Amino acid sequence: MRVLAAMSGGVDSAVAAARAVEAGHDVVGVHLALSRAGGTLRAGSRGCCTIEDAMDARRAADKLGIPFYVWDFSERFRDDVIEDFVSEYRAGRTPNPCMRCNEKIKFAALLERAVELGFDAVCTGHYATLVDTPDGRELHRASDAAKDQSYVLGVLTEAQLAHTYFPLGSTPSKAVVRAEAEERGLSVAQKPDSHDICFIPDGDTRGWLADRVGAEKGEILDRSGAVVGTHEGAHAFTVGQRRGLQLGVPAADGKPRFVLEVRPVNNTVVVGPKEALACAEISGDRFSWAGRAPSAATFACHVQIRAHADPVPATAVLDGGALTVRPEEPFDGVAPGQTAVLYDGTRVIGQFTIARTVSAVPVGA
Repeated sequence: MRVLAAMSGGVDSAVAAARAVEAGHDVVGVHLALSRAGGTLRAGSRGCCTIEDAMDARRAADKLGIPFYVWDFSERFRDDVIEDFVSEYRAGRTPNPCMRCNEKIKFAALLERAVELGFDAVCTGHYATLVDTPDGRELHRASDAAKDQSYVLGVLTEAQLAHTYFPLGSTPSKAVVRAEAEERGLSVAQKPDSHDICFIPDGDTRGWLADRVGAEKGEILDRSGAVVGTHEGAHAFTVGQRRGLQLGVPAADGKPRFVLEVRPVNNTVVVGPKEALACAEISGDRFSWAGRAPSAATFACHVQIRAHADPVPATAVLDGGALTVRPEEPFDGVAPGQTAVLYDGTRVIGQFTIARTVSAVPVGA
């Protein structure tokens, strides 16, 4: 195949590209410049996509003997990932920028350009497995459960899966990847993994959002509607949060309270007992299937609502343009804006953005 290897500057993408070369494919490396004012140096394991990362990617490509390019995707990244992140918080939702980046940048903008240029597939260092069956290509979990990234790849469609290549999917552990990088003489062998949101490298999401969304004082309410405190900006709160609430009225039972809901329209935050975080139902209308669609409108599945959460047995119901999931045991602390990924065993069925939740504990209970 003609393979375009997306090289972030990290060890995973470097080894993935190396394996593509070793498999006999015609490989070209590309680094995505996602910011026109990217930092020169990483802060340890914070952030990515810096000038240093681009240089690391180039050194890896040179070591592998493959052509290397830097493509400027900064405008697409700003519009499709950063602006989406800000608008979601303005609407009181909790977005996942990594999902949007995979959906809009790596497997949309990048893949579209790759196909236009005659490449057969885009290769990345994600830990996930592709399985070809008589019914089409399927996306499955990686062999290493600790590194499995199938959740953040749940946004891929059947057409996109047809042009993807994940050489690391069957790797038993990250230690194996680092050892292989050492053997190949790749300078990134011991480079730390990146964490946090790449466009907020200092990790201060609250301060970053305050500069863009604006901080306006508002009220904190309990489930009955009584005012129990004030806040400096609703954007700083997420469902399930316990710390930093600054409540002026203690709970009647003396127990801590948690954020249950963020209401951006009237700039209020609703708090309540931990039990009220239990969620009996989630639904959304922004869904896609990773490969073939379910054959029935109602089907059993497992649902994962965070990148490293345990999957929960559930029943999914597709009704018109909405997908509703009812877990066998209530979810804990689900926020609108999160992504729910549906599985059948190790296979990813599809995903949707959570728009509505139903508490398992009625008000007053």
